[in-house]
Amino acid sequence: MFIYLLFLFTVIPLVELVILIRIGQYIGTLNTILIVVITGIIGASLAKYQGLKVVIRIRKEIASGQLPAGTLFDGLLIFIAGVLLITPGLLTDCLGFALLTPPFRKLIKTYIRQKVEEHLPRQRIHIEPIDYEE
Repeated sequence: MFIYLLFLFTVIPLVELVILIRIGQYIGTLNTILIVVITGIIGASLAKYQGLKVVIRIRKEIASGQLPAGTLFDGLLIFIAGVLLITPGLLTDCLGFALLTPPFRKLIKTYIRQKVEEHLPRQRIHIEPIDYEE
C-alpha cells in the first residue's frame, strides 16, 4: 500500500511537473498556465453537469424502486474525474476527461467488478432476503 501512495503523491506529480516544464519550453509559460486553467474550468464544469445528471438518475431509480448501485458508482467516478481535472497537470486532465465519458466509465466499472469477483470467495457468501413484514 505504501508503494502505491508513494507513487500517487510523489512520482505522478513529478512526471506532471516535467511535462508542464517541457510544454512551457515549447509554447511558453503563459500559454502553459492558460492550458492548465482552461482545462480545469472546462473539466470542473463538465463534471458538475454530469454529476447533476447522475443525481437526477439516482432520484428516478429510487422513485421507481430500483437500487441505484451502478449510477452511484458513476457518480463516484465523475467525482474522481472532477478532482483530477482541477489538479494541475496534463496526465491527470487526460484521465479526468476520459472518466467523464460513459464508455470509459463502463470499462472501469467492468474491470473493478471483475477484480472484486476474483477476490470474493463464492462458496462462503450466502444472502437471504429480509422479511420486512414482521
